[in-house]
Amino acid sequence: SARGRAAGSLAARPALAAQRTAGKGGVRKRAGVAPPRSALQQEQQGSVANAEDLLSPPMRIGHGFDLHRLEPGYKLIIGGLDIPHDRGCVAHSDGDVLLHCVTDAVLGALCLEDIGQLFPDNDPKWKGAASDIFMNEAMRLCDEMGYRVSNLDATIIAQRPKLSPHKEVIRDNVAKLLKCDRRLVNIKAKTHEKVDSLGENRSIGCHCVVLLVKK
Repeated sequence: SARGRAAGSLAARPALAAQRTAGKGGVRKRAGVAPPRSALQQEQQGSVANAEDLLSPPMRIGHGFDLHRLEPGYKLIIGGLDIPHDRGCVAHSDGDVLLHCVTDAVLGALCLEDIGQLFPDNDPKWKGAASDIFMNEAMRLCDEMGYRVSNLDATIIAQRPKLSPHKEVIRDNVAKLLKCDRRLVNIKAKTHEKVDSLGENRSIGCHCVVLLVKK
């Protein structure tokens, strides 16, 4: 009958619509349901995550080096300690060779600008400045980037004066600035066997290596 044919036509319409939808994209989209991610989308998301991991490694290593001339009429400050000597460091700031070295090591581990760029020696603001200011800024940046100090190893090179009587105080000062236990800080002192300006008491140098780890 006419009524039966009409009912059959209405029943067939949803099936026909589904076939047409499948014919266009192969997948019928339903309102409110997100389509499955493609392999390309998953790969792109994985690449972004991998890039973030590469830019935020679990540990970072930094090396620092500093050297200053020694001349009469200046203070010799090492690790925040004023050490009696017949000469001291010629520098724009207080010339603390150890703290300058450690500051550069921390900044280097973070792949940031070095101490000379952050605190230029032609800026009157830093004339005679205490070097713990530089250390505090380096550690602020370290904390901001999500790292802490795992350990530090430093070697001061000076023919004179003998630093062994002062090493433990220097060690405590550096550990406090690095916000770590003193047992994670090692301070060594070496002469230069009377060779070159270091061995002739005309300069003082320092090398150090610092390891930073994620907090």
